[in-house]
Amino acid sequence: MTQQPTGIHHLAFMAADIKKHIAFFSEVMGCPLVALFDMHGVPGGLHAFLRMNDHSYFSIVQLPGAADAPIVLGQTHAGNGAKASAPGTLQHLAFNVDSQAGLIAMRDRIRSHGVNVIGPIDHGMCQSIYFAGPDQMTLEVATAQGVIDPDRWIDPTVLEKAGISAEESARFRAPAPFTGVSPVPQPPYDPDKPHMAYPREAYLGMLAIPDEALTAGVSHAEPPVKARA
Repeated sequence: MTQQPTGIHHLAFMAADIKKHIAFFSEVMGCPLVALFDMHGVPGGLHAFLRMNDHSYFSIVQLPGAADAPIVLGQTHAGNGAKASAPGTLQHLAFNVDSQAGLIAMRDRIRSHGVNVIGPIDHGMCQSIYFAGPDQMTLEVATAQGVIDPDRWIDPTVLEKAGISAEESARFRAPAPFTGVSPVPQPPYDPDKPHMAYPREAYLGMLAIPDEALTAGVSHAEPPVKARA
């Protein structure tokens, strides 16, 4: 059984106006809308999914009050691929296409909707085009032939800049497999570890619930539209 992610199931972006995002990623980017429903467990939330392939989706969330949250370049958003944003934010998003011809086809499709596109630019490991999406998204489409060779693309001088030792580099290139016994129990709360931003008492309560009970209590397995007879 694989012990690493095999791809992206979905990327979720906040929208001031979910219809505007659906129109952009459907009509401009060519991704069919496959789901739109009340967000599970989130009052007032709307959740959309657009298909990239049978295993990957682009997701959009609209929540009450989101439109009132300010976009601040350099903090919430980068604005372009060379600019900074706050740690933990998405600096830019690159979609994949399978060929150089597909990259040019995407450039033409996007431009045909009046959206400016820069590129392609050859980065060696991939070729890319760059453009903006709704709500100041910084977007890219890239294509690559073959896999990335770490011997050619891990620069020893940049390892030093990043504070990564030779021993750490070797470990990062070949992550150790998990060899424990499943299921692993919920670890004790450690404030030095990453945590989701829930009220502390509510969060600790969620962590104390057995996995099976949480799954049974908050799952929403049925689609919102009943199957046709």
